[in-house]
Amino acid sequence: MADDTRRNPDGECDGAAMLAAFRAAAFSLPGYLWTAGPDGRVNWMCDSLRACLAGGGEAGEDWGGLVHPADRQRITRLWAEALTKGGIYEAECRMRSASGEYFWHLIHATALHEPGGGIAGWIGSNANIHARKLAEREAGRARSRIWALSRVFMLIFDNEWKIRQANPALQRAMGWRPDEIEGRDLLSFVHPEDAERARETLQRIARKEVVEGFECRVSTKSGAYRVMDWEIVPDGGLNQAVGRDLTEQHEARRELERTWALSPVLKFVLRPDGGIITVNPAWSKSLGWSEPETLGRSIYEFIAAKDIPAMRARLRQEQGPAATLGLTMLTRQGEERDITWTSIFDGGLLYGFGRDVTAERRAAAAAAAASAERERVWTSTNDLMTTMEVDGRLRAVNPAWTRLLGHAESDLLGARALSFVVPEDRGRVMAAIRALSQGEAMRNLECRMIDQAGRRPLISWSADPQDGYIYMVGRDVSAQREAEEQLRQAQKMEAVGQLTGGIAHDFNNFLQGIKGSLELLSKRLARGETSGLERFISIAAEAADRAAALTHRLLAFSRRQPLNPKPVEVNPLIASIEMLLQRTLGEHSELRLELQEDLWRVLCDPNQLENALLNLAINARDAMPEGGRLSIRTGNVTFGKAAPGGLAPGEYVCIDVTDTGVGMDADTLAKVFEPFFTTKPVGLGTGLGLSMIYGFARQSNGHVEIDSAPGRGATVRLYLPRHDGEPEEELAEEEEAAAHDETPGSETVLVVEDEPLVRGLIVETLTGLGYTALEAAGGPAGLEILQSRQRIDLLITDVGLPGLNGRQIAEAARLRRPGLKILFMTGYAETVVIGEGRLEPGMDLMPKPFTMEALAARVRQILAGRA
Repeated sequence: MADDTRRNPDGECDGAAMLAAFRAAAFSLPGYLWTAGPDGRVNWMCDSLRACLAGGGEAGEDWGGLVHPADRQRITRLWAEALTKGGIYEAECRMRSASGEYFWHLIHATALHEPGGGIAGWIGSNANIHARKLAEREAGRARSRIWALSRVFMLIFDNEWKIRQANPALQRAMGWRPDEIEGRDLLSFVHPEDAERARETLQRIARKEVVEGFECRVSTKSGAYRVMDWEIVPDGGLNQAVGRDLTEQHEARRELERTWALSPVLKFVLRPDGGIITVNPAWSKSLGWSEPETLGRSIYEFIAAKDIPAMRARLRQEQGPAATLGLTMLTRQGEERDITWTSIFDGGLLYGFGRDVTAERRAAAAAAAASAERERVWTSTNDLMTTMEVDGRLRAVNPAWTRLLGHAESDLLGARALSFVVPEDRGRVMAAIRALSQGEAMRNLECRMIDQAGRRPLISWSADPQDGYIYMVGRDVSAQREAEEQLRQAQKMEAVGQLTGGIAHDFNNFLQGIKGSLELLSKRLARGETSGLERFISIAAEAADRAAALTHRLLAFSRRQPLNPKPVEVNPLIASIEMLLQRTLGEHSELRLELQEDLWRVLCDPNQLENALLNLAINARDAMPEGGRLSIRTGNVTFGKAAPGGLAPGEYVCIDVTDTGVGMDADTLAKVFEPFFTTKPVGLGTGLGLSMIYGFARQSNGHVEIDSAPGRGATVRLYLPRHDGEPEEELAEEEEAAAHDETPGSETVLVVEDEPLVRGLIVETLTGLGYTALEAAGGPAGLEILQSRQRIDLLITDVGLPGLNGRQIAEAARLRRPGLKILFMTGYAETVVIGEGRLEPGMDLMPKPFTMEALAARVRQILAGRA
């Protein structure tokens, strides 16, 4: 194209030459290209564009006939302006294709100028944008449908409070036509009494604040006002408002107020001590006492002396179902009137509804009313109601039995209630019936019933024994329990997501430290450099130790940590780490120990208990940045049925750890035991400290609870069950001697491990120590060696083997070799290994990961009979 461009003597480009060059090059360029003369008429177009347009888009025409009639005037005007001004022209329009259909085109043109400044011609291009325009139109239609069909009120107004647009729902509700709303000031529709609040709200919107819950009265075309609740979001130069009509709700509230004021039923609200909080006008009308003369006084001042004990008894109940009570009330004129009161407790207050029955026989009227009310409830409720003999036979059943379970009344009466309970639940129900027959009330006993359709609905029963019968009410809670289970499953999945994400993050960091150190170590050795290698070995070892620590914390949280429970004296253990705790807190914080004498012994892993206390001290230090006090108290506690955290009734040792730090709010308290949840800055906490303590406590058959509030510090209470056994004799000296004993071994050890790397390391270590090491890659291979005549002094086996697990191998080996010593290896505490927490004699357990030095020491102890 540059070769065909001619220049005038002054070096300026010749426009006509450029047009010719553009046409020559256009055949090798993609897209729809064309040129036009100075008058705007197209004088050339590429073949692809010619084929696209109707009639071939003949050169020399102005394309006006090809443009959609709706777009023609606009395009003609824009093209005329471009011809006058020169420069760049761009427009969108629909053009007729060869098939006669119209397609959207984006037209772009640039003017080419002669050396003297005049327009030599135009070069242009067309782009087919039909698909994009169709998509935009469909999106617009969708928004329009939502706008038109929504029953929610929608409004758009500008920053000058002028209404730009209102959706049909608002127009229908308020009666205004669009032209009567749009363009008007927003405040012109607001009730005058609400105008000032509306102005304040609009000023907040002008500051780009989002407004929620703004209520005001808005005028309808009829002149009435409706109460609207608005949510308003600023959006550039416009503001989007969404409203709800609260008029009916406000009317309902006013109706309740009118009912209170106009009802002929006497009403009062009492405190538990009988103090009157409020009464309605019917009280004053019936008894003559005005509201100021009544409020603040005791209800007993208005009751005849003979009925005061009954009212006292009612108030002492403090809870329970609604009750009807006939009282003789004293009027201001000194008269007596018989009032039948129905009262119910709610929120610690007694609500009473009274009917004046003075003019009729109170006893007969009260009995008839109570009977009719009970009959209505009995007939219409969907709850199962029954009267039962103390021997469990059904004496009366309400119609809900037939509606819910399908059994006819004739099949139910006289039958034993247990015959309609699924066999798996009959034991619990029988025990409850025995307790009821002895006068004990029953609440919320759940059991599955048998119905005619084969369903097993879950019914929650409450019952009271009275006058030789048992009165029971049951509610179908099947759907409720199913919903609760679905919620629990959703929460479990959320916890799993948090846990896996945290594990991946931390373990990737540890693996980076190990892999990077080994890589640098390898490069140094390849170059023959041996100095300074200890630093890389130390980094890799530290990363591995930190990974092991994280594993133990995860196992503690999941309550699958391999513990070594021993009888522990808690007070001496705390005293032994007192200096460590004080150093952890720092010099600006005080450590105070209040240890109860004669503290009971507990059964737990002492190392994990020390870790738990150290973690609590670290948390306390971080919660007291300016210093403070950490108090550790111990005490013996005994729980009955109301034990915290679902603990079994019994005796426990409580370790109370209290700090004077910043404390935690309720939302934080609800999450403290979640894995990887931490309130510390990023990088300063793993979020596993408290979850580890929780797992340790539950695995030790104990419980942990936290009490805290912002500004009040935090108290952590750790409960561990009492242990009556004697303390085990310390083996520290023997273990220390075994760890440094390098006498070569002569025994034979069988190693069963499915992981080749681990198995190879163990065999190499044992061989280096002089032992004869046999190896098997799985349970069947190991069992074959054990059943041979090969001498074996010690079996080392992993627990989690595929097929035959470690426990099964050990049991089979003990049948053939009763005295065989066994060492289990495990990454978590399998119940098949430790049962209720104790290993059988001659067995020991090592949690992974472990050092080869520790393994060697443990093997020496076992073979020497010291383990």
